[in-house]
Amino acid sequence: MGPVSIHAAASPFPGEWIPVLTGDGSFTLDNAQLQEHYHSVFGAATESRHVYITNGLHRSGGRNVKVLEVGLGTGLNALLTWMACRTGVLEVEYLGLEPFPVAPSLLAAVDHARAVGRPELREDFEAMMAAPEDRTWSHPDGFTFRWIRTPVQELDLEEAVDVVYFDAFAPSVQPAMWTVDVFTRIHKAMRPGAVLATYCAQGEARRAMEAAGMVTERIPGPPGKRQMLVAYRR
Repeated sequence: MGPVSIHAAASPFPGEWIPVLTGDGSFTLDNAQLQEHYHSVFGAATESRHVYITNGLHRSGGRNVKVLEVGLGTGLNALLTWMACRTGVLEVEYLGLEPFPVAPSLLAAVDHARAVGRPELREDFEAMMAAPEDRTWSHPDGFTFRWIRTPVQELDLEEAVDVVYFDAFAPSVQPAMWTVDVFTRIHKAMRPGAVLATYCAQGEARRAMEAAGMVTERIPGPPGKRQMLVAYRR
C-alpha cells in the first residue's frame, strides 16, 4: 500500500495518520507522533469483533437494537454491526459520534470491506460513511446508520440505547473522554439493562463508570490485551 496520509489539521491531534497492516490482515491507522492507533495492531477486525460485536452487540440479547458508538473513527465497528444484521436475526439503529471525521482517502486506504472478506459491500459502505451529518442512511438488511459531530461531553439522550461501543482513544491520549461526567451522560442515555463495551480495562476508567452508576466487569480481552471492560445500567 502506498504512503496515504493526512495531516490532522481539523483534529486536535498532531502528526500524520498512516495505514498500517495489522496481525489479522486488516488495516488500522497509526500516528507515530501521537504513538496511537485506531485499532489493535494485533488485528483490527479481530479486536472489533471480540470487543464490540461479541461482548457488546450480542450481549444485548435483543432483536431490535439501538447502538451508540463513541468514536466512529474508520467505521469498522459499524461495518461489522451491519454485517451482523445480514443474518436476518437483527435490526439495528446505529448512531455514531465523531467530532473529527476520518478523511475519505484514509477510509479507502484501510478498505475495511475487503479486509473483512466482503468486498462487495465496499461501495455501500463508502456511501454510508460519506452520508451527510445527521442524515439517516439505511439498508434493506435492517441496518440504519446516522452520525453526528456532537462530542460525548455534550451528549443529551435519555434511556435511548441498548448498546454502547466506547471506542475513544486511550485515557493517556484523550483523558477528557474517560471522566465521571462523560460516563454519567452515557449512563443516562442507556436503557435499563443496556451494555457498554470497551477495549480499555484501566482501573481509572472502571472507577469512573462505577461512580456514574454502572456495574462493571473485567473479561478476557482480544489478542494482545489481557482484559477489557463491559458495564451495565441496572
